[in-house]
Amino acid sequence: MLLQGKVAIITGAASERGIGRATAITFAKHGAHVVILDLDESAARDAAATLGEGHLGLAANVADETQVKEAVAKVIERFGRIDILINNAGITQPIKTLDIRPSDYDKVLDVSLRGTLLMSQAVIPTMRTQSSGSIVCMSSVSAQRGGGIFGGPHYSAAKAGVLGLGKAMAREFGSDNIRVNSITPGLIHTDITGGLMQDERRHAIIESIPLGRLGAAQDVANAALFLASDLSSYLTGITLDVNGGMLIH
Repeated sequence: MLLQGKVAIITGAASERGIGRATAITFAKHGAHVVILDLDESAARDAAATLGEGHLGLAANVADETQVKEAVAKVIERFGRIDILINNAGITQPIKTLDIRPSDYDKVLDVSLRGTLLMSQAVIPTMRTQSSGSIVCMSSVSAQRGGGIFGGPHYSAAKAGVLGLGKAMAREFGSDNIRVNSITPGLIHTDITGGLMQDERRHAIIESIPLGRLGAAQDVANAALFLASDLSSYLTGITLDVNGGMLIH
């Protein structure tokens, strides 16, 4: 098993058919102690319980520094270490540039970008003490191609910021043996995207993907497993595309 005995925090992983949950299940199968962090405490606990024994569900708003610090302290109290952080929590809004209000901007940027920073800040001191750690930041193909699917321009901006932040942290903390990498999923079939596509649009999108299908949450979970494990021990600061060829660059 690739993550035997490792402690992994995954944010935004309570949704049953989301990327975070698929990642949590995959990590648990590979021997990790999984901590599911989500806004809804009962949902987080229930999700952790489905993984079996030795896992933990906690509530925290990743954009709230106090809540983040309290949650991470509970993880350290329970397990004594943190080996992996998957910055998966994020939200999107399908609105155009001239319709973006300040509140929309704050909402999207706070979760995806500020949340990634706050969570990383909270776990890095422990990883430094251990002289080891892997942080995976969830960006999006939208950051690379300038949107054009479901998320608005502020979503593209947030996810592009995640890429820049991840690269900068990789450079800063490499000497501490902390690796920071990013994943850019393409169009993945989840609860969020499933209700946004009518058949005609779905077929048109699939026709533009060389592999001829939408992505599954498991496709991204497998990429996260690779980056979290020692299989990628000489990789840091990279962007791993998981898009079926939707964007080749």
